[in-house]
Amino acid sequence: MKKGSFVKIDYIGKISDEHGEIFDLTRKDVAEKNKIYNPKIKYAPAPVIVGAGFIIKGLDEALEKMKVGEKKKIKVPAEKAFGPRKKELIKVVPESAFKNQKYSPRPGMVVDFGGTKGRIQSVTAGRVRIDFNNPLAGKDLFYEVEIKEEIKDKKGQIKVVTSLFHLAVKDVTIKINTAEIELDVTKPVTQKQKILTAGVIKKYIDGIKKVKFIEIYDFSSAKPANKK
Repeated sequence: MKKGSFVKIDYIGKISDEHGEIFDLTRKDVAEKNKIYNPKIKYAPAPVIVGAGFIIKGLDEALEKMKVGEKKKIKVPAEKAFGPRKKELIKVVPESAFKNQKYSPRPGMVVDFGGTKGRIQSVTAGRVRIDFNNPLAGKDLFYEVEIKEEIKDKKGQIKVVTSLFHLAVKDVTIKINTAEIELDVTKPVTQKQKILTAGVIKKYIDGIKKVKFIEIYDFSSAKPANKK
């Protein structure tokens, strides 16, 4: 595949080697077989823009050397996955920092400090040691990956981009060089999500020069208030 190709991939991600622990996957059958199935997760081929940096570098590079229908097993070194573990991302904070929380800090708990998530390593003598490294930092990863299909139509490509930025979309229309995206107004969306989505559409989808987001509030089906 070339950079900028829109594809859907199936993958199984394991720690260290082919026989390692599964940390992520798209296949329901494999999840069930390994007794890690989660009913809250939607198992389906994942949309990817090759070379756009939405997945780890090592996997992105591997996709560039593959074609539709091809299956491949690859080992991704830590430096091309989630990078090395950094000592400076391990912080010690006073236990009093949790006094306004509805829980007491304990080892293994995941906490959020200023939008950054970390895992508590220890709680001793009024001090809490928190590791803000990605849990997979410093680890080599192993992937079994298959390119299921390539998406070439512009509407399909736009839907891939909106899904990458978690936008709920009701409809997509293309008029000459403008993409009109009707949003589901029942789902929250930020201005930042819109700006990022528009930028990626313009960069990777040929012929699209403008992006218009449409929000329709339809009250025609609303029931009239009861009159006394």
